[in-house]
Amino acid sequence: MMNKLTSIVGCSLAIAFLVGLATTLTRSMMISFTDVLPVYILMGLVIFMMIYEAFIKNK
Repeated sequence: MMNKLTSIVGCSLAIAFLVGLATTLTRSMMISFTDVLPVYILMGLVIFMMIYEAFIKNK
């Protein structure tokens, strides 16, 4: 039970950090959406792999 709770808290904090980091790039006037698209793709992959490792993968 405690491992599941710490996994949820840790993943949610990491996801909030990664999404905040990616959205900070789009706030700049000099950077267009196509420049940031690879960052969004990598962030999506990282978030998926983190959730897969924490909850879906058989331990």
